[in-house]
Amino acid sequence: MSSSTAVPGSSPIAETAPLSLCALEPHVPADRLVAEMVPPPRFDSVRFDTYVPDPAQPSQIEAVKVLSDFAAGLGGAHATGAGKRKWFGGRKAVAPSGPRGVYLDGGYGVGKTHLLASLWHATPAAPSLKAFGTFVELTNLVGALGFQQTVKTLSGHRLLCIDEFELDDPGDTVLVSSLLSRLVEAGVALAATSNTLPGKLGEGRFAAADFLREIQGLSSHFRPLRIDGQDYRHRGLPDAPPPYSEEQVTKAAYATEGASLDDFPALLDHLARVHPSRYGALTDGIRAVCLTEVQPVPDQSTALRLVVLADRLYDREVPVLASGLPFDRLFSEEMLNGGYRKKYFRAISRLTALARDAKGLVAQ
Repeated sequence: MSSSTAVPGSSPIAETAPLSLCALEPHVPADRLVAEMVPPPRFDSVRFDTYVPDPAQPSQIEAVKVLSDFAAGLGGAHATGAGKRKWFGGRKAVAPSGPRGVYLDGGYGVGKTHLLASLWHATPAAPSLKAFGTFVELTNLVGALGFQQTVKTLSGHRLLCIDEFELDDPGDTVLVSSLLSRLVEAGVALAATSNTLPGKLGEGRFAAADFLREIQGLSSHFRPLRIDGQDYRHRGLPDAPPPYSEEQVTKAAYATEGASLDDFPALLDHLARVHPSRYGALTDGIRAVCLTEVQPVPDQSTALRLVVLADRLYDREVPVLASGLPFDRLFSEEMLNGGYRKKYFRAISRLTALARDAKGLVAQ
């Protein structure tokens, strides 16, 4: 969208008007979903030695050691077909004596994704033999390829990393339980992050009995690794900047190459028309997101879609500049006390970090 229209009441700032996320409806082919199962750009360069443990939290130091050993142990574990695997120096496959995966349990902001991506990077295998994606991206992959083709595609991998393992409905629980069981049988190593222990997933949510029944089987595939600590995004950092005026946000959008500018309620409506699997593609080429009239999210379905968008923006390090309410007032008390509270707190934490990143967009 090109225009020489100036911001109302001011002289032209840029020859090209900002982009609008509401004008974009990306279509993502299935092969792109597979090819993009790698750590997101924010975690391209992370490694175990770039993780900075909190000295007051010995579990963080222990996690680095355990995961480093786990990665080293995958050096010979190449999937070559069911029942024909060779491990460690060419020896014939034997059934693993313990869990074939690690499960990083801890609150938001303790560096779980950093550690999970570091594990992916440290595992001695070609990128095509390692997969990294969020739980939502994994279920979207099954939806795009079909269950059997997903098993076939991933069973040749040495490692599958699943970030933010969240079970939001019984259908996804059964789907992922079956998929991971098949992959474990094929010899694929698993690693996952979540904010709750495997045996506790689904507590406080709808159909908890269904969740717990399925998760007991999943739980046996993982060695839980607890990571304690405070949200590093707020450790020693100032509070998020307060929202800016609509005029400031609009001027910044016009002055910033590759920025988008959208009315927040209109963007929420647009997200309902775009499948969450496409939210990453929705942000392709966007260098800053500018939002006007930020207000409380009206319902839980809308809130969960916003969580996915916040995750994709955070992964891609896209700063977010906004007018209206501060991000810690996006979700109602009922939402923050409900079964999806950890998702909402994660979204607040990540949007707050991106708001800090956006401070430089506003002319002082």
